[in-house]
Amino acid sequence: MGGYRRRGRLGPAVAVAPGTRVDRFEIFFDLVFVFSFFIITRATAAEITGASLLHAMLVLAVLWWTWVVHSVVATRIRLGQGFVPVLMVVGMAALFCFALALPQAFSDPRAGSGGPVVVAVSYVVIRAVHLLLFLHAVRDRPAERRQLLRFAPELILSTLLLLAAALLPTTIDDPGRATLARDWLWVAVVLLQYTTGLLGAWNGWQVESAEHWTERYDLILIIALGESVISVGIGGDILGQPPTWPLLTGAVFGIFFTAALWWAHYDIVGPAARIALHVATGRPRARLARDAYAYLYLPMVAGIILFALGAEEIVHDIADPDTPVGEPGPGLSVPLLYGGVICYLGGNMLFQARALRTLSWTRVAAVVLLAAGIPVAARLPGLAALGLLTAICVGLVMVEVVVWTQARRSLHEEVIRERTSHEISEAAWRGRWREEEPDEQPREPEPDEQPPTQS
Repeated sequence: MGGYRRRGRLGPAVAVAPGTRVDRFEIFFDLVFVFSFFIITRATAAEITGASLLHAMLVLAVLWWTWVVHSVVATRIRLGQGFVPVLMVVGMAALFCFALALPQAFSDPRAGSGGPVVVAVSYVVIRAVHLLLFLHAVRDRPAERRQLLRFAPELILSTLLLLAAALLPTTIDDPGRATLARDWLWVAVVLLQYTTGLLGAWNGWQVESAEHWTERYDLILIIALGESVISVGIGGDILGQPPTWPLLTGAVFGIFFTAALWWAHYDIVGPAARIALHVATGRPRARLARDAYAYLYLPMVAGIILFALGAEEIVHDIADPDTPVGEPGPGLSVPLLYGGVICYLGGNMLFQARALRTLSWTRVAAVVLLAAGIPVAARLPGLAALGLLTAICVGLVMVEVVVWTQARRSLHEEVIRERTSHEISEAAWRGRWREEEPDEQPREPEPDEQPPTQS
């Protein structure tokens, strides 16, 4: 009974209504995801190898699935109102511990299982918070509770697999076999999660607010793009030495091509997909939300992390005064930089194809140019390789601005009309809060006051 009294003091949970927007607490929660992306990039940048890149993508896939479940919960219940923020803070703490332990998730099995166990336990806590909130949201809907139980095997099995990945390698004497067993267990977790998402019954799931769903994913993608900017700054090590012209030029290139990639999604494709999700209803809306956003945002985020790693390596080399100006980009920096942008644009094209049923020849041409540019850029100085990538990305934006002028104008005008109509409606609603000014009444004359005479 004490739990019910405390819940009553904090306030009830509030259901998500059509037209709901993202609230401030959800953005506050995203700060931990910012840190998680940062940790993945930093842990991989310490030693860039094929194995470390594989581990980074496995960790990102599991982390992204947590985000997907989190966003599904947010379609049913407001995370920043009532007693819900209390549980969400517990989930934030667990996610923060999850991120802190990520660098040890794939450490040498002979070093112990402390880090991997923290990852597994933190994951259990995060998923438990989401499960409790979703059960509360559908407590009066037996059909949806039964549907939720269909996803219970995924939660149980993925938890057991992560625990096995933490504990089993320590019992294997051969380090190579122990590492292989751990990696395959992580692969099994990823396959289990995303296969369950594709094959699970979605009949009862509804996206009440298309606006909330699209805004949620658009914000997390912007956060990921911010990671590339941070990586360029870290690679430049601007606090450790005075800025030079090559370093400043590389930093400007980093900003320009990141802004071009932002434009590639948010100028036409993102707004048009938001309208498409608004138009869809019922089961088609749920499937579109799952396929286009929950699944196809993942390769875009993965591409951002990859090209952030490549940009950081190149800018770090440019900033090093001991490195000759004409030195090619170090190691895997050029393939990571160009391959990451290809991955981002490829994911964006798949997103466009699923949401809008279209494919832009400009994006295909840009991907072909980037792929052809990898062997060329590998022989160029690092700054020139970064400049070539920037030229291709900015060129893509410039061509699309010219070629799709009418389509862009029509789309933007429609978005402006929609926002104007929404703001007028909001202003009319909020006008009800204002107290009406009392009508000015004629003043009554005093008893000994003579009435005014007419002239």
